[in-house]
Formats: sequence, C-alpha cells, structure tokens
Amino acid sequence: MKTGEFFELQFDKFRLRVPLGYWYAGYDTWVRVEDDEGVVGVTDFFQTKLGDIVYVAPADGTSFEQDDVFATLESVKAMVDITIPASGELIAFNPALDEHPELIGQDPFGEGWIARLRLTDWEADREMLLPAEAYFKLMQDKVAKALEEA
Repeated sequence: MKTGEFFELQFDKFRLRVPLGYWYAGYDTWVRVEDDEGVVGVTDFFQTKLGDIVYVAPADGTSFEQDDVFATLESVKAMVDITIPASGELIAFNPALDEHPELIGQDPFGEGWIARLRLTDWEADREMLLPAEAYFKLMQDKVAKALEEA
C-alpha cells in the first residue's frame, strides 16, 4: 500500500516501509542520492529479518565498487556482510553506530544510515538498482516466501 512518501506492508507484528526517492538493491540495501553523494543503509525488511543489531564494523578500504562488501553487521541471530549498492569513495561511516548500533533497527532510513559516499559511477550503478515501487514488490514476494517457509 502506498502511503504518503512510502510504500508500507503490515504483516504479523511488523510494519515494513519502503520510502520513495531511494534506490534499492535486490539484496536489501538502499542508496539515497544527494547531488554527487550517496547515503547508504539497509532496508526495513533486512533489519527485521536480522533481528536486534548489536555491532557494526566497516570493511577495510575507502573505495568501493557496486556489490562490494562495505560493512559487517552482527545481530542476536547472525553476523552478515553488507553489500554496497553504489560505487564510491567513503566520506563517512556513521559514527553514531559505534555506540548505538540499534539505530539501524529503530530508524533504518534515517539515523540508522551506515555510510556516506562520493559517488563515482552513479549512472551505470543506477541501471542495476530498483526504484521504490519495484523493490516494494520484491519485498512482498520475499515476505510471502518467508511466511511459507515458517
């Protein structure tokens, strides 16, 4: 369902949002473009599936190509590598996550952002990403599949 500035899916006790104006990778990360920079994080679906996040570690390096691992998240359920949806030079890794990794679960599209990049190949990278409506459909399919497997 489209509501205001996002698509929303309610299932069980979870409310998953997909904001408009972001670009999404099929592996549940997002990039919000601001001029020649991109802010990167994980989606509501991803953080819900992962559970309470207790630690975030940046990958080594300052230059990333689309689909490179750029961070590792540790939750109460698992430790997972996070793949970057756009190529760029690292400007900042969210310093708030050092003390408060739970921000990713509380506000994945706001205060829970993970990295800020200077985009280096945005036009080509965008071709591999999904706009909000297409990602919302993919997320609905993933939720339906997860419910079937439960």
